[in-house]
Parts: sequence; structure tokens; C-alpha cells
Amino acid sequence: MTTPSSARPAGGERYLIGVDVGTGSARAGLFDLTGRMLASGKRDISVFREPGAMVEQSSTEIWTAVCASVREAVEKAGVSPEKITGIGFDATCSLVVLGEDGASLPVGPSEDPQRDIIVWMDHRAVDQVERINALGHEVLRYVGGRISPEMETPKLLWLKESRPQVFDAAWQFFDLADFLTWRATGDLARSTCTVTCKWTYLAHEKRWDPSYFHEIGLGTLADEDFARIGQRVVEPGTPLGSGLIARAASDLGLVVGTPVAAGMIDAHAGGIGTVGVDGSPESNLGYVFGTSSCTMTSTREPVFVPGVWGPYFSAMVPGMWLNEGGQSAAGAAIDQLLSFHPAAGEAAALAKERGLSLPVLLADLAAEKAKTLSGVARLADGLHVVPEFLGNRAPFADPHARAAIVGLGMERDLDNLVALYIAGLCGIGYGLRQIIETQAAAGAPIDKIVISGGAGQLDLVRQLLADATGKQLMATKAEEPVLLGAAILGSVAAGAFPDVGSAMAALSATDRTYQPAGGATAALHAKRYDAFTRLQALAREIR
Repeated sequence: MTTPSSARPAGGERYLIGVDVGTGSARAGLFDLTGRMLASGKRDISVFREPGAMVEQSSTEIWTAVCASVREAVEKAGVSPEKITGIGFDATCSLVVLGEDGASLPVGPSEDPQRDIIVWMDHRAVDQVERINALGHEVLRYVGGRISPEMETPKLLWLKESRPQVFDAAWQFFDLADFLTWRATGDLARSTCTVTCKWTYLAHEKRWDPSYFHEIGLGTLADEDFARIGQRVVEPGTPLGSGLIARAASDLGLVVGTPVAAGMIDAHAGGIGTVGVDGSPESNLGYVFGTSSCTMTSTREPVFVPGVWGPYFSAMVPGMWLNEGGQSAAGAAIDQLLSFHPAAGEAAALAKERGLSLPVLLADLAAEKAKTLSGVARLADGLHVVPEFLGNRAPFADPHARAAIVGLGMERDLDNLVALYIAGLCGIGYGLRQIIETQAAAGAPIDKIVISGGAGQLDLVRQLLADATGKQLMATKAEEPVLLGAAILGSVAAGAFPDVGSAMAALSATDRTYQPAGGATAALHAKRYDAFTRLQALAREIR
């Protein structure tokens, strides 16, 4: 695709925009062609929670937040919109339901049509998940053997069974990233990333499997030749339509025809922004530590790992297979854990007084008390946490799992809250270690962890994860690697780089490296990891 003349930047200066829609906010970053972020914008977005694990959002509100974030980033950077050469989008893997002419449809009992998104973390479809998994269709081999309530076909089945009038009235069912690119370009193409990872599209065969949809009760989608979920599927970074359409360009404050790339799931954009730091994606595990956590492992050949999603072909790095793990609650699990403690209110007030978030305050207190970053695990002596508040995504694919906490006493002070915080972080690290070891045993070993995500920005957290897993951990120079990943997609759509791999190598670089401690610290984590796995197994057994 040639860049439309109206979008071609004057002179030698060219810039990229990466847009990331997370669970709680929409963000935009403006980058130059070295991968340096010049400015960013952010807007919070609403999350509506209902009984029965229902979580919903509004696509209208999200688009408004995206546009405001892009305008803010461009204004802060002082860059002319004519010099924006490409834009890429990533978003959570949430389900957007639109009727004719793109009208929003209500997905839940609120009957509010603006609440047209079933959010990724919504677990309303657990019954549908169990029934789908009991059928054991062949496509489940490519999602780790078991479908998850975070994925879209169980949610679609719930919608068909529980709200048939909405299901029947729907014109399109979008993954959120694909909704954003449609809103920007009018192009209905879906990304290989979204439909392969969350909708059971078989990218390695470039097809949907109609028999799966008929078997689980969604045969109508197959009978329609998949017109409502995606007839054209393209790799991330592919230029869509003729770039920004007039309405979208006006909303975003950009130029009509600016190239727009096929998007990605947000965690996978973090992978694109990180795993290419040394030119060998297969040796690096991308680890996004945010509200949830996501692990992404790239291999040259497909590796089937029970309980780990995938293998997905070309879902992140084009031409490579992806195994995806992680947990549904990570940063959110730490927040939940801390909220139980009697000292939580006192700590929150102190954090506010110091202008810090609660986790940053507790990390600072832990570092002061432990003297060294590798010594913080000793603060949690006797306390053990399996932080599975929202089930186990990997390696057990068990949505019914719940958190286990052992070792709590009668303490009500800040020191004990710090100890609980460290125990929770250790639990996050041991869950990551468990995934790494499971994948290695199946034939997908990794050498290093490359971290991104808001919950993983502290030195203490990074060092603790390196020590807990026994793996070298790297952080990238990019201040916002998820935004950089989205911008990388935009750079390919604009023709600034020939492919995603080239853009990854050119725009991402390592900033800091954290080596796992040996000796007594390694031995301590080995003992604690053994306690973690035993406690986890016992919780599963007694349930």
C-alpha cells in the first residue's frame, strides 16, 4: 500500500502513534522512528461490574477516550498531524457487540445499550466453558486443551443462550482491537492475533473450523460464512482500508488517509515491544505484569503445552508460533490481597501523603527494611500466598481455582502489611516459574524474561521476580513497551519498516538487567516455591 499523499509527512521528520486500551484507561504515545516516546496522553475509562462475575464497558466511551488521548499526545509533542506517518492499536481481548449501522447493543441485564462490551475478565460464561471443554473438539488442542471463560466463543454462546434477541440483532462481534481499527478505517478485517488467540481461528491453516461452531451451539455463525466474526483475517501491522476515514481523522485530530495497522491484544503488543531486544524472540519470554499477567513464548515449530494457550501461528511475531500463559489476576490480585489487611487504610493514607501509590510505598518500606533487593523475600518468612483470586489461567486452565493464604497472625501493623505484600509478589513469581517449567518440559524453554506492564516497573518487583524464577530478567529502554508495540505495528503499515521483525529489532533495546541471586537466596526461593506448589495442590484437592 502506498501512503496517501494527504498523509505523507513533509520533510524528513516522521512520527508514529501507538494506542493502548487497557482495562482502566486508554493511552496514546507519540514516537519517533528510533523508538523514543516524545509524549503521551491518557484517559480513564469506566468499568461496570454486576453480580455473577459480569464486567462490562462502553465502546463509545472507549473511542472518545482514545481520541482525547491521541490529541493530548500530539499536542504535548508539538508535532504537526501531517507528520504522523502511521498509527497502531492494541486493546484488551474484550467482546464488542454492535447492531446495524454500528449501533451499540446491551450485553447484560442493565439493558443499557452503551454497555456493549463483555470485558476480558468477565467470567459469566463458566457453564458454557465447561460444556465446550467436555466436547473435546480438535480446535481445543490450539488453546492448551481447554477453552477459557476469557475467550470469545463461550461468551458468544452465553449471549446466544441468555440474550438471544441481542445475539440475533448483532451485525458484528468484534474483539476490541478490531473494533478500534474498524472505527478508524471502516475495514472489517480481523487481526490474526485476536481471532487466533481468542476466537479459535486456525491461522496455520488460514481458516475457521465450521464443525466446532456447529458442535458447541454456534452453528449459525458458520452458516453465515463467519460474516459476523471475520471473513478476512490479516497479520498485525497490515495496512487497513485507505487509512483513516474522514470521521475518524476528525475525531483523532489527524489527517485523512494516515495509515492504520491491523492491531493486537494489549499483552501481545507488550511482547512485540520487548521480545526483540536481542534479536532472538525464541529465547525471550515476554512477561506483561499489569492488572493481569501474560506470558508469551515464541517458537519456530508448534509446541503443545497442556494448560497453556496455543500454539498460535503468527499471533504475535509473524511466522512464529506463540504459547501464551499468565494469570487472570496479577496486579489486581495484589490489590485484593492488601485490601484485607487491617493496616491497609493507614498505609493508603501514608501513601497519599507521600504522593505514592500503595504498592510503591510498600516496596519502598520493604527495601528499607531488607537493606538489599534480593533480601526482601525473608520479610515474608512464614507467610505464603497462592494469589489465584480469579482462577488459574496457566498451567492448569482452572477458572474455579481460588486464592490460598497461609501464615496470617493477629498482627495489625504496617510491617505485617509489608510482609503480606512481599508474600503476594513471591506468589506471582512462583506462578510465573511454574509456567516456565511446564513449558520447558514440553519443549519450549526460555533463557530470559523481558518485562513490561505497570505493575512490573519497580526495581524491587523485577529483582524479586528474577530471584523467584531463577531467570535473568530484562527491562527495555522503552518507557511504555506496550505503546511502543502498537507504534511498531503502525510503522509497518506506514512502510517505515518492511516487516514487524525488522521494526522490533530497530525500535526496542534493553535498559536494565536483573540477575537472579544464588546461594541462600536461591535456596530460600526453592523452599518457598515447594510450599507454593504444595499449597496450590492442597487447595485444589480439598475444593
